[in-house]
Amino acid sequence: MLKPALQLKLGQQLTMTPQLQQAIRLLQLPVLELQAQVQEALESNVMLEAEEEEQIDLGSLEQPAPQGEGEDGDERGGSDEADEVVVEMEDPWADSATPSGEGRAQEDDDRPLEFADERGRDLHQHLTWQLEVSPLDPRQVWIGEAIIDALNDDGYLTESAADIARSLSADLPVSEQDVEEVLAFVQTLDPTGVGARTAAECICLQLAQLEPATPGRDLALAIARDHLQAVADRDTEALRRRVGADEDTMLAALALIRGCNPRPGSAFEGVQPEYVVPDVFVRRTDHGWSVEINPGSVPRLKVNQGYANLVARSADYATLRAQLQEARWLIRSLEIRNETLLKVARTIVQRQAAFLEHGEESMQPMILRDVAEAVSMHESTISRVTTGKYMHTPRGIFEFRYFFSSHVSGADGEDVSSVAIRARIRKLIADEDPGKPLSDAQLADVLAGEGVRVARRTVAKYREALGLASSSERRQQAAARARA
Repeated sequence: MLKPALQLKLGQQLTMTPQLQQAIRLLQLPVLELQAQVQEALESNVMLEAEEEEQIDLGSLEQPAPQGEGEDGDERGGSDEADEVVVEMEDPWADSATPSGEGRAQEDDDRPLEFADERGRDLHQHLTWQLEVSPLDPRQVWIGEAIIDALNDDGYLTESAADIARSLSADLPVSEQDVEEVLAFVQTLDPTGVGARTAAECICLQLAQLEPATPGRDLALAIARDHLQAVADRDTEALRRRVGADEDTMLAALALIRGCNPRPGSAFEGVQPEYVVPDVFVRRTDHGWSVEINPGSVPRLKVNQGYANLVARSADYATLRAQLQEARWLIRSLEIRNETLLKVARTIVQRQAAFLEHGEESMQPMILRDVAEAVSMHESTISRVTTGKYMHTPRGIFEFRYFFSSHVSGADGEDVSSVAIRARIRKLIADEDPGKPLSDAQLADVLAGEGVRVARRTVAKYREALGLASSSERRQQAAARARA
């Protein structure tokens, strides 16, 4: 039978204090989210205030004395006092003409017109706006809105006319013919091809907008209706024999079809532009590469000394004391974040100086462990620092993670970055003979001759990641351009 007993043990344990938790949380936040956190703290904590930039006191600047003063003051009636200068200023907001505003209207005509930014408008909003200014009656507009709601992001109609009519008939009697008539009008809206039910119908709608005299238009319509799969299979000879057309007309028709957009709604995805605020700036100086924290990324904070002195003189104000402690923790956490960010950024720049000098082909292989060992931190900390953080360099703005890549062993024993290999593949394909494009095996042989042994399938993976076509597709594209 076990008896209760007391034992004394000595050990070490890492405790996640609130200060440490806050420092880790702020360390992994991107700039925009960090700015929101800081702004929220400024609004909720009276002990915090933002440091203001020093302002020049314009009143202390020495101004030249007006003419007639100074030593000549006695000659002007013997008075040492400066004459008061009265300057009449016009009210820019007051009407400069009649109360009716005729003068203002004349000025307004000279002002440039301001248009709203419509780049954030999605496909449904764009179509609805066109529908509202169309000559349709209110009932047809109501049906058209239901059709627009049934479109997917690519602009295709996902419901049948019968289903749309059935859903609308609960409020007003709507027939399938009514929906078809309004659908025919919706298919004439911008972008061309919207409202189609199939890819063939989408391309036919776009081809129908061309002038009837366009070479190859009629043949393109026939191919799009009945032989679109053959176009996708690139079986040009079999397709030409099937439709019975000569080679020139066939090439013109295929050019028209390939010029159509099978996803007309893709241009209206409604994605707002995302602005990147760099965390650090990298500049070239006479002494090497300089790395600095972006001073405008996060406002500098300080403790409000007025409230802090009030708390120090009294034992009360428990709430203010808690806010004072939170303010000090936040300021210290931001300092730790900047120090860690700067230390990691300098290590990355030091290891990737060749990339900053010469470009992607000089990128050095680097993993999180390399930086972690250099700055004496854990890999998880480096992962937090490099996620969502950006570096402004003379070659552009890059995320910290861009500089980390896998490596391939070279013939001389040195590792080569996968980024550098992809850059080399892109350059080899750009410089190749269009009539004799390099295959993946030939690209692998060229790289092997340069001391980088890469398997053919690895070259194919890198080429596809770069969005480059295969050698056979590049050969066909070059032949099509030559015939055109």
